[in-house]
Amino acid sequence: MVASASSSPTALKWWFAVEMRRLREKADLTREEAAAAIKGSVQGVGHIETMKSLPKPLELDKLLEIYGVPERAEFFQDLRVRAKRGKDWWIGFSGSVPSHLNLFLGLESSAIQIESWDANLVPGLFQTPEYAHATIKAGRPELPAAEVDRLVELRMARQRQVLDRDNPPLVWSVIAESALSWQVGGSDVVRGQLEHLADLTTRSYVEVQVLPLAAGAHTGTEGTFTLLSAPPELENYAGCAYVEDRIKGHYYEEVEQITTYRNALTRLRVLAINPTESPEYIHRLIKDL
Repeated sequence: MVASASSSPTALKWWFAVEMRRLREKADLTREEAAAAIKGSVQGVGHIETMKSLPKPLELDKLLEIYGVPERAEFFQDLRVRAKRGKDWWIGFSGSVPSHLNLFLGLESSAIQIESWDANLVPGLFQTPEYAHATIKAGRPELPAAEVDRLVELRMARQRQVLDRDNPPLVWSVIAESALSWQVGGSDVVRGQLEHLADLTTRSYVEVQVLPLAAGAHTGTEGTFTLLSAPPELENYAGCAYVEDRIKGHYYEEVEQITTYRNALTRLRVLAINPTESPEYIHRLIKDL
């Protein structure tokens, strides 16, 4: 099987690099041994495994042979071609996209499931333009107005790529009640945001749970995170947990790491209100504004 044609080239390169590293390690080979097999350099093998470059077709076949999986050659050759071709949807925003966000946008737009815990704000996929403008302006006050507007446009385009695409992913978010109560941009902006959020819950592929203040201490106190699940064609890639700070994003893709975040999210879901109750709960918050 091959990866979906709609997958982001950046995401494809990432999946390719991760899987090539894992196959080498599973075969108990060093980068030096892999380089010797293809008559290349250790640095070259390193570049393949860190998304800096793709191997030549014959090099790829040889690597898969010494890794003990020659039968996967067709899959990886197809993945390689797709990674070299096409354009990522955000190419027109290249000057406004922080370098660490490129990979996230690729993985997000290719994911079949997006799950998140949002402790401070309504998640970006659900934000209205007014709410997004207020959060970006407050979070990065040094930016000129034109750049803030550009980032708002990027966020809206991101929503279209994920929520309005054919066969959209399941998007399941647990949001802290306090995040829905911050007066971001003023009461009118918050009201519009909450009404939009309530409308989104009517979509079959959107699940929203609110974690009420009465829940007390919980497993989400250490910060916001997102779980991204890859297409089923990438049967050996479990996906990743993404955590972002003010400087850059961090990707955790080892099974035990993902399990740690998934267990935390499961506990939050147990404490949060049922998704079917979210619209009514959100409308009560609107009345209290």
